[in-house]
Amino acid sequence: MSKIAIFYGPVGGAVNRVADKIKEAIGEDKVEMIAVKNASAADIEKYDKIIFGLSTVGKDTWDSSFSSNDWGRFMPEIGKVDYGSKKVAVFGLGDHVTYAHGFVDHIGLLGKELMANGAVLVGQVSTEGYEFDESDAVVEGKFIGLPVDEDFEPEMTDKRVASWVEQIRSDFGF
Repeated sequence: MSKIAIFYGPVGGAVNRVADKIKEAIGEDKVEMIAVKNASAADIEKYDKIIFGLSTVGKDTWDSSFSSNDWGRFMPEIGKVDYGSKKVAVFGLGDHVTYAHGFVDHIGLLGKELMANGAVLVGQVSTEGYEFDESDAVVEGKFIGLPVDEDFEPEMTDKRVASWVEQIRSDFGF
């Protein structure tokens, strides 16, 4: 069985904690953690099962003029890979209170870039149980990845992670 890669950023803080929870739920020995800070398209190519994790950021922080940002530097690498033969899932952290009009938009931005390069995303999540006004991460009535709000709903994280990991289990073969 090939390992599952979790590409995440930034290092430290909430994204890192949630990535660790996902790794633990899948099984420590089945996952490799890769910080996007130092990753490249060649790193992505090594894996057939990939989970991407990111924090609340605006699209402007992914622009190449913001290359000091982990995801700003890594985003161009996403487009260099053909994901047609890979299993891909996304999780993202958001703040449904402060950013209710753009809740976890970054999941949508990343997901759409991945799909433009052949990815079929697994792990869609119902919007039921989430409070928000708008989100670019909602496609056909579902989030295209796992939204987590560590700022205002940290008590929901473990349950949401466990449910999502169970949902992607068959797709990822663990």
